Amino acid sequence: MPPPDTPSHAASQLVAQRIEALYAQPLADLEVLADATPEASLLAALTGNHSDLALAERNIDFQLERLRELTAPEREIGRFDAGHILDCARRLAESVATRDAYAKSTSAVLGGLRRVTAPDTHAPAAPVPAAPTATTSRTR
Repeated sequence: MPPPDTPSHAASQLVAQRIEALYAQPLADLEVLADATPEASLLAALTGNHSDLALAERNIDFQLERLRELTAPEREIGRFDAGHILDCARRLAESVATRDAYAKSTSAVLGGLRRVTAPDTHAPAAPVPAAPTATTSRTR
């Protein structure tokens, strides 16, 4: 199985980098923080989606390796092997679809979020404009 830093893991690596950039902390620290939070939070959802995405990528690697073993040129493919090949191909397709769905949805959420800088406590507060007065009109 390829190591976790291969191109097949590019989606989870990109999502991890974006989560780390958003929260300005390493992903491992954020996962601990998300696990310690008793209520559901955006951080918990993002780290959970990242974990599921990484799991799908690892399963893609596993199923590809298994498929290569089952279809090696020196192997004779019998009836028993054919069923395993079909099952492996089905699982591979499911993992690719899962990876793509998690990558797309998580990237969309991350695309809508921006890191907010802390307010400058030494800067004077901006004046709040007065609310316009409401006018009422009578209708018949």
